[in-house]
Amino acid sequence: MSRRRKRSEEDSSSISFLDVISCGFGAIILLLMITESSAPVSLEVTMDQRDQPVADLQQTLFEIRGETDVVNRELNARREQLSAYRERIARLEREMSNIRGRFQTSNELAEEMNEEENRLAIARQSLTAEMQRLLGQNFERSNNVIGGIPVDSEYIIFIIDTSGSMFYNAWPRVLEMITEVLDVYPEVRGIQVMNDMGDYMFPAYRNQWIPDTPARRQAIISTLRSWSPFSNSSPVEGITRAISTFYQPGQKASIYVFGDDFLPGGSITQVVQTVDRINQPSADGDRLVRIHAIGFPVLFDLDPRFHESVYRFATLMRELAERNGGSFVGLNAYQ
Repeated sequence: MSRRRKRSEEDSSSISFLDVISCGFGAIILLLMITESSAPVSLEVTMDQRDQPVADLQQTLFEIRGETDVVNRELNARREQLSAYRERIARLEREMSNIRGRFQTSNELAEEMNEEENRLAIARQSLTAEMQRLLGQNFERSNNVIGGIPVDSEYIIFIIDTSGSMFYNAWPRVLEMITEVLDVYPEVRGIQVMNDMGDYMFPAYRNQWIPDTPARRQAIISTLRSWSPFSNSSPVEGITRAISTFYQPGQKASIYVFGDDFLPGGSITQVVQTVDRINQPSADGDRLVRIHAIGFPVLFDLDPRFHESVYRFATLMRELAERNGGSFVGLNAYQ
């Protein structure tokens, strides 16, 4: 009996000790949990603002894209405009360079012209004195005809066929003949050069006379070497325009036509009647504008089918020359 009691007392004391130990560990854990604290750890940091709804952001994106398209279009337009300005500047610079070149040439020609005029005046005085000494004070030329061509005109107009058949085959001969005609007229009051279409060699002298100076004559021959505007191989337009523009009562003028053909389809009678109407005779019956012509047999060597055009040109110009106080000369060679 006493042994049981003793064992019970020992068991009770053991249980009490374990309870105390458990409570102590639990208290320590509670103290650790209360005293040790740490800041929350951020797993990922983001810079995005989550406050604005996604729909608003998409709308803003669309607006920005639209504005970008507008800006790009304006930028392309500005680039094209800049390119056009640059091209215009380059063109103006080229024109300025050409103008400066022409101005320089004009100055040189003016100086040469002054020198030539001075020499011409001296030569004219010497020539007049010599002629008076040899021929006498009362000498008068019996006629003003050289080589069968009247040279009493004060103004001369050249109407030149600039078609391919003339330019590529007979042009050296054309230059030679024009030089000879100019030599026949040592001095006139005015010169004009047009093609068979009525286009002016020097547009600056449109509807007015070119002053007759040695420098101007040289410029005419020099420009003619490469002058080849469009031509329809018909002298009608040039003749009618020259007479309509430069016909003046009391002003003697001569037209020199250089050509090789008059294409079928045009009426010779109609041309003659038109010239008669605009080149009316004066009170003494003489036409104030003479019409001379020089025919070049270019087409005779090119194609037999063109022979009729040559005959038509010769017929037309012979009739016009006869009715308008001029002469027609048909060359037997064009080289």
